[in-house]
Amino acid sequence: MTAGHLQIVVCGAGPAADVGKLIVAAQGRSWTAAVTATPCAIDFIDARAIESLTGHPARSTYQSTPGARRTLPGIDALVIAPATYNSVNKIAMGIADNYAMTSVAELIGRQVPTVIVPFVNAALSARTPFRRAVADLRQERVRILLGQDDGWEPHPPGTGNERQEVFPWTAAFDTAVRLVQEARPVAD
Repeated sequence: MTAGHLQIVVCGAGPAADVGKLIVAAQGRSWTAAVTATPCAIDFIDARAIESLTGHPARSTYQSTPGARRTLPGIDALVIAPATYNSVNKIAMGIADNYAMTSVAELIGRQVPTVIVPFVNAALSARTPFRRAVADLRQERVRILLGQDDGWEPHPPGTGNERQEVFPWTAAFDTAVRLVQEARPVAD
C-alpha cells in the first residue's frame, strides 16, 4: 500500500537532471511519483530513466500515446522543482500556456498541497515581479522554499552550476509530506 502519490513538475534548469533524487526520496517512504516536464525541461531530463523509476512516462504535452488513457493514482502532493524565474511568475499569474503549467494551475486550484523550489539567481529574485509572484503564491497557501528560514537562497549570478549538487530535493519532499499531514482531518 502506498502512502501517497507525488506529482512532480520540472522546469528547464540544471537541477532538473537530478529529479530522480526526488523520486527515490518519495519511493523510500512508500509514495508513488510521476513527472511532468515543461517544454524547456525536456532537454534536461532523462525520460527513460524517469519512466523506469516511476512506471509512468515523463509527460510534457497534452497528447499521450494514441488510444491510451493516462491512469495515475489521485494526487496527494505537488512539487515544482526546480522552478525557474519564468515558471514562478507564470504560475502566480495563472498563465497556462503548456501542459505542465495547466496541470499546476489546476492542482493549485484543487488545493493539492504544493511546494515550489525556485532555482533563480539573486538578480532575478530581487526583481519586483518575482517577489510579487512569491507573495501571491504564498497567499494561495503554496509553500515556496526560498529564504534563510528554508535554508535555500538564490545564488549569485553565474554560479548556478555550483548549486545544483545541493539542490534541496529531500527538503522539498519532506515539506510536501508535512503539508499533506496538516491538510488531513484529525480522526476523533
